[in-house]
Amino acid sequence: VQLQASGGGLVEAGGSLRLACVASGRTSDVYSMGWFRQAPGKEREFVCATSWSGGPTLCATSVEGRFTISRDDAKKAVYLQMNSLKPEDTAAYICASDFRWSGAYSPGYQNWGQGTQVTVSS
Repeated sequence: VQLQASGGGLVEAGGSLRLACVASGRTSDVYSMGWFRQAPGKEREFVCATSWSGGPTLCATSVEGRFTISRDDAKKAVYLQMNSLKPEDTAAYICASDFRWSGAYSPGYQNWGQGTQVTVSS
């Protein structure tokens, strides 16, 4: 499974961005997809995850109310709508896929894409 993320950029605090991640290859093996982020000098952090066919969805408390994850089952794509962005949201945002539900548990994910950079200026 290959994952292609897009949509990052530079935005002012309070602004919005929408990230997309599309899976290709053996997508029949994908049950759930998640977003993680990593800032320079910091550990990778869970953001949000969702699953296909009405399964669970989860977001970190740090982004609840500001970020929304959605999916397109037919396209095997997930989207991360990020509103009310803060400078502390600055990071590389990385999508990952899983053949089961691992939620916030990053070691459970089998496939990782390249990150898309999000920079929020104050």
